Amino acid sequence: MTRLSLFPVLLGLAALEAAPALARSPAPVAPQYDWTGFYIGGHFGYGSGSFGPGTHPFPGQGGLLPASVTGHIGGYQLGYNFQTNNRVVWGIEGDISFASPRDPFENQITPFTTSYNYIATVRPRVGYKVGTFLPYVTGGLAWGATKVDQLDSNGATVGEHSETHIGWAVGAGLEWPVTGNWTGKFEYNYVDLGSQNYALPTPFSVDPKVHLFKLGLNYQLNPARSASAAASPDMDGWSIHGQTTFLPQGYGPFRSPYAGPSSLPGRGLVRETWTTTAFIGRKLWEGGEVYFNPELAQGFGIGKTTGLAGFSNGEAQKSGAEFPRVRAQRYFFRQTFGLGGEQESVEDGPNQIAGKRDIDRVTLTVGRFAVGDFFDANTYAHDPRADFMNWSIWSSAAYDFPADLPGFTRGGVLELNRKTWAVRAGLFQVPIAPASDTLEFRGGGGGVAEFEQRYMIQNQPGKFRIGVFSNSGRTGNYRDAVANAAAVPGTDINDVIAADRRIRQKNGFYTNAEQAISKDLGVFARASWNDGKNEVLSFTDIDHSVAGGLALKGTGWKRPNDTIGLAGAVNGLTGAHRDFLAAGGTGLLIGDGRLNYREEKILETYYLIGLWTGATLTFDYQFIANPAYNADRGPVSILSARLHAEF
Repeated sequence: MTRLSLFPVLLGLAALEAAPALARSPAPVAPQYDWTGFYIGGHFGYGSGSFGPGTHPFPGQGGLLPASVTGHIGGYQLGYNFQTNNRVVWGIEGDISFASPRDPFENQITPFTTSYNYIATVRPRVGYKVGTFLPYVTGGLAWGATKVDQLDSNGATVGEHSETHIGWAVGAGLEWPVTGNWTGKFEYNYVDLGSQNYALPTPFSVDPKVHLFKLGLNYQLNPARSASAAASPDMDGWSIHGQTTFLPQGYGPFRSPYAGPSSLPGRGLVRETWTTTAFIGRKLWEGGEVYFNPELAQGFGIGKTTGLAGFSNGEAQKSGAEFPRVRAQRYFFRQTFGLGGEQESVEDGPNQIAGKRDIDRVTLTVGRFAVGDFFDANTYAHDPRADFMNWSIWSSAAYDFPADLPGFTRGGVLELNRKTWAVRAGLFQVPIAPASDTLEFRGGGGGVAEFEQRYMIQNQPGKFRIGVFSNSGRTGNYRDAVANAAAVPGTDINDVIAADRRIRQKNGFYTNAEQAISKDLGVFARASWNDGKNEVLSFTDIDHSVAGGLALKGTGWKRPNDTIGLAGAVNGLTGAHRDFLAAGGTGLLIGDGRLNYREEKILETYYLIGLWTGATLTFDYQFIANPAYNADRGPVSILSARLHAEF
């Protein structure tokens, strides 16, 4: 009994003896986030303000927000931070912001309209670290360029004039770690660019003052961030990627005895396009994900993306711009319902979050995206940033998929996936008229259903896809337009078909096959058809098309990251469509004023060089006979280079 009662006393004495030693041991210190180092990033946001009294803004698209002098803004930033021992962070940052395209609902008829080409700043900044957050203030030099469009009485641009402004900017922001070396930020800037005089027939001054609200991502370039990285969140549940693609393209003079409003110029031409895209994804819950893809696009396709039915540059949009323009190209929600059984791994990638998922699953996607994100896929010919560039080779060209001018729509896709097959269907908004940038569900919108079969031949994978589609939109009928124009001599057939537009259907189908011959060689083929009775709404002037080709990796010549591709396509039109063009009609991309019809024939070959991880350089040649189906013009040879990088 006595021995038992002494045990707690002895235990207490031991604890008292050890206490001084424990007191001398430092408590574990949590790693601190270090802001020192260079960074590079991008931003997206919204701006508002004015150009001064007496000016007429050219409003930019604001998405869910009102149209404004800038609409959405987007751009790049580069900077350096130095963190002192007392938690103060000093830095300097330079950035450039671009505005969004013109708002399609704003139709002003005034003598002049004013817009921004760009706004740039160089600003010192100082902040104070609070935990892992960095609130800061900033201010410095600003400069930019405005543009004045001179309009006629119908609102058409008849002249453009630009001036450079120099002024100042102030603001404040908050930056915080997001994941890995990525940080996010919210920043407000007030920018006064200073007044400039435009010496036009009616002289006036432009005095830009703008409020900019930015959400951004920065990639911290400090190589010694071991403690800092430990203090930031990990990558679980996030996917952050980006890409940039620069694509110059040109051709020399070719035979062109006559030309129309949408002809490829016969004198020869060189043009370029440049896109930069961010792919940001976040896991919300099991199976639930949300994605956002802001994009900057600059440049024009040759002929301002006209003159060829099978157009030569898959990066070219129908709404080109001299300076970059920003759009929220994709924003969508995805919910995956697993059906149990075997699982597969999902690698981290653009619009794809790493993890596991059931092979047998149902997936629902709702939002804004490109129809080609889900339909008509092909391993060897589907991405003009990485393989073939011609529209009628990387896509089933007679599928007039619903899209606005840059190629995106809003809607929903439902997919059932099994181990050896899948079936998917989608319903989408269509343009309110051919070549319109405004989307809506008119008369039911656009629908497509696709079946995909997967199989093995000689232990090599293959896929076959077949799709059927139907679009309901406000279009004119070719036969009616030709007959009505002939009944009133001297009438412009394009005015006639525009007056005839009402809700009409366009129906069709496509097939798409791919087969690996070996681990380095693969072949593909496509065929597509539509009824060709009514105007094209969204894609291009093709009523039937066949295409096929191959892609070979460079393993045989010790260049495993290189690829050589060779493919061809033949595009055609219905009789009604031909008659419309022969009578002087203009389609989405083509219209020579008359027509000596022959099928448009295209041959494309490319060599892609793997420079380093995520970077490629491609040289491409395309030979196009009977451009825009006209045997009187061409042939034309088009040379391209493509520099593409992604992370």
